Amino acid sequence: MTTLNEYLGQKRAALLNRRERVKSGDLGAVTLKASASAEGRSGVRRIRIRDFQVISDSPPDFAGYNLGPSSPELLLGSLSSCLTHTYLIHASDQGIPLESLHAEVTAVIDARAGAEGHEDVPVYPQDISYLVTLVSSASAEDIARLQATVERLCPILNLLKRGNEVHGRVDHQQPGG
Repeated sequence: MTTLNEYLGQKRAALLNRRERVKSGDLGAVTLKASASAEGRSGVRRIRIRDFQVISDSPPDFAGYNLGPSSPELLLGSLSSCLTHTYLIHASDQGIPLESLHAEVTAVIDARAGAEGHEDVPVYPQDISYLVTLVSSASAEDIARLQATVERLCPILNLLKRGNEVHGRVDHQQPGG
């Protein structure tokens, strides 16, 4: 069985190779793409990303079948995954050993949002916070440096902290057309 520290060696090699590809111009900006479709009678959302599928659903009290996480839960899962990956990248880069690593993200979402008398309640998750638990023989100073790096470079964390302009449009088509 490979330990997390052995994996960090693999991550370091991949990171160095990636940096070289960026420096040589072989690696640059890419367009990310995801799509979702509502399924027939269930309303389940099938999310497609590259060759992968994820099912998103609502809890039963919101006409769902509880077949997968809701969109706000997927957002928190994305943040926890991104934090974990960013810790792995920079622990490998900084030579910080890790025996274990776990990120837990929490938030509050209010079902009353937008309802009469609650128009000022945000419709999106609020009070997002995370706890990263790691086991490492590194010094407190090394871990503080690692945390500062992750806070600065984690893409999803920074998106949520800073926001981003989103552009949208609707392609309205008539049935049978």
